[in-house]
Amino acid sequence: MSFEIKGKLYKKFDTVQIKDTFRKREFILEIESGAYTQLIKYQLIQDRCDVLNNHEEGSEVNVFFELKGRAWTGRDGNTSYFTNLQAWKVDAVSVAPPQQQAPASSGSNDFPSAADAPPAMNDDLPF
Repeated sequence: MSFEIKGKLYKKFDTVQIKDTFRKREFILEIESGAYTQLIKYQLIQDRCDVLNNHEEGSEVNVFFELKGRAWTGRDGNTSYFTNLQAWKVDAVSVAPPQQQAPASSGSNDFPSAADAPPAMNDDLPF
């Protein structure tokens, strides 16, 4: 299942080579949520680490991600559970040009019709 969220790229970290066959890169997304700002950490793995290269900190981005979870049992026999927000695509938010609105037209002329007039104007004139 994939999710999408928009926010400001708050911080991006360098790619870290964990093993010969595995690398990851983390970044923080700033999201406005009511009265509080949320700083949420995402990770990119393998060939997806490079998707941040064209984005600057402070820029507005759309992040496409998946929820990933796993269990890990330590030497002491206790099991811990981890949840990761694994991003797979980061796009710049494009600013749409303002929409021009056409003036409302009430027909073929600029004068309101009797049907558009308030009820008092629909009465017969006294002369």
